[in-house]
Amino acid sequence: MTRELVSGHGLSVTQGGSGGPLVVLLHGLGANRAVWQPMTAIAEKHWPGRWLAPDLRGHGRSLHQGPYGYASHAADIADLIANEPDGSVTLVGHSFGGVVAALVGTGWFGPKIAKVAAFGVKIVWSAEEKTKAQELALRPARVFASRTEAIDRFLKTSGLFGLVDPASDTAASGVTGSDNQWQVAVDPRVYGAVGPSIEQILRLSSAPLRLAAGESDPMVTLDQMRRVDPAARTFAGAAHNAHWQAPAQVWDFVTGQN
Repeated sequence: MTRELVSGHGLSVTQGGSGGPLVVLLHGLGANRAVWQPMTAIAEKHWPGRWLAPDLRGHGRSLHQGPYGYASHAADIADLIANEPDGSVTLVGHSFGGVVAALVGTGWFGPKIAKVAAFGVKIVWSAEEKTKAQELALRPARVFASRTEAIDRFLKTSGLFGLVDPASDTAASGVTGSDNQWQVAVDPRVYGAVGPSIEQILRLSSAPLRLAAGESDPMVTLDQMRRVDPAARTFAGAAHNAHWQAPAQVWDFVTGQN
């Protein structure tokens, strides 16, 4: 059974399970917590404790108010798990969420994390890619004349186009508005977080850090991941959104079964 809550930092969160250890699922840039549905379905059956899936600040139904740097997101997540016993929390992050998870894993924000499992993290950013992200952060949010157009845009920017049914609740979670005033439920300013060295941030985690990616993920290579985690692995048959394309493999990666 799942439940909804709003954290003290304005994060909208879905939670499930009961007792035992806690696993926290952190989505990628431009996405929201709904992308974890294939994973939470597995967690409901196989995780021995609780799970949380928040919309990061500026995404989905969470507070759309900066600052949006990695440290701000890490502080939000640390607040969310502040009352958990040290060493009882596993952080799972996809892409951008994996960077946030690693930063929480430093322990600088309070909680001591048991393990960080990050996948699909783009480690190497070119100067052109960084500039493009910063330019995107300065643009006003685009307004669409129809809900269908807004959903199409959300699925493309989140990387879920072709994976998620446009008529599904997951697709609907990514837009907001009414009549002919529809928008993707993401504050464009979140893209301004891009810039710092991702490899350096990943190396800061004092919690054990594991890295993985889909075998055909265009954003990161196995060699790049193994500079940080020599045991990094890939998921067969998956690209960037492995949690949607190969959730069972990702679950085994998170729980250490494979």
